[in-house]
Amino acid sequence: MWSLFRLFVITLSLLMIAGCSDPKIDTSSMPASVVSVEKVRNSLPTYKRDDFDQGLIIIAAASTVDGIDILNPHRMNAAEIAESANVQMHGLTGDQVIQRADQILRERRAREREHAIRTLKRLEEKQAKAESDQQQLARFSIDSARYYMDESPYGAPEPVIDLKVTNGTDQTISELLLRGVVTSPGRSVPWLDEAFYYVIAGGVEPGETLAWSLAPNRFGPWGEPQIPGNAELTVSLEGVRDANAQPLWESPALSESEVAKLERLREEYGGVVLSRAD
Repeated sequence: MWSLFRLFVITLSLLMIAGCSDPKIDTSSMPASVVSVEKVRNSLPTYKRDDFDQGLIIIAAASTVDGIDILNPHRMNAAEIAESANVQMHGLTGDQVIQRADQILRERRAREREHAIRTLKRLEEKQAKAESDQQQLARFSIDSARYYMDESPYGAPEPVIDLKVTNGTDQTISELLLRGVVTSPGRSVPWLDEAFYYVIAGGVEPGETLAWSLAPNRFGPWGEPQIPGNAELTVSLEGVRDANAQPLWESPALSESEVAKLERLREEYGGVVLSRAD
């Protein structure tokens, strides 16, 4: 008799627990989804309902919407949530929805953090390579540059560029990529600002100093008759090619946007090590 009573009590307790268990989301059909979402929401304390609403959106966005900003979700109605619900929501209680959404956000932030750190590393490597290449390029020096108008054998005026260079690199240089700017006192705007190149017969060996008189096209910008005799030429070296005519030390500098991104990432992630090896 006592055993029957105990069995009755245990059975009743289990039925009461089952009857009092938290409601769960049912995504087996559209009507069931709509009804169960509202039922689960209403079963939660008021202070948890906003977290529940955002949790549903985060779970739906993580599984069905590519690229949505789940860190700033907007309120969706029950029909929209039901439409994008999937197996990830089925069978979840309200608290489980909130927990699952929190996990998704933490994983998302971890991925974003790792991506940011990798971007930081890439930009730092690009900046270091560009600076190294510039240092190498600077070892090839433009010792002097002069621009003037001379008279051709036919009596016509023709422009002349006198250059003297020294190859302080450890490479034989076969071609120079240059930029010339001609200015004169009292003028804020250059007479010309032109890129040009010079293929060096025999090249310039390491440690060698050479001088040339170049004759640019007198019908082009260099032959402008209004350029005064006291004009000054500044020549900068923008690139070189080796003995096989292959470019050397040409890594580009960071763009303004890349510099801004690098500074921001350094402030936020400077000194942080990647959690996994490359």
